[in-house]
Amino acid sequence: MRFLLFISILVATLNCTSAKKMGGSSNVLNATWIPIKQVIGGKELPAVVFKNQQLIINDSNYTVVAESVDKGVVKYSQTKMDIYGKEGVNTGKHFTAIYKIENEQLTICYNLTGTSYPEVFDTNGKSMYFLSVFKKDSMK
Repeated sequence: MRFLLFISILVATLNCTSAKKMGGSSNVLNATWIPIKQVIGGKELPAVVFKNQQLIINDSNYTVVAESVDKGVVKYSQTKMDIYGKEGVNTGKHFTAIYKIENEQLTICYNLTGTSYPEVFDTNGKSMYFLSVFKKDSMK
């Protein structure tokens, strides 16, 4: 009986560890995020463009609320993301990105072509690179 209890605890622990690595329920990205800065192709967008946008991450699912709603799946691997559009304007599209969390801000640099991951958090000279800096929505 003790052996079965030990195996059960071990399996539960391994599942929790895998969930953390794969963006599971302990995912530090789980939140509603509000953009505070956006840059595309080296040009910073005015705040009025993104003032009503939000990114909602819940484990491996995301929702972007902008002019319309876009939903999909995100897969994590260390500091990289693979983003797959399932509903909305990005249905069927695959984007690659890198991300980091520093000073309670989430920074994501997307390659909108999905052909490779950005190497740095910079869009200068790259018309299909999009950078967004977010803060957690304190109202949620």
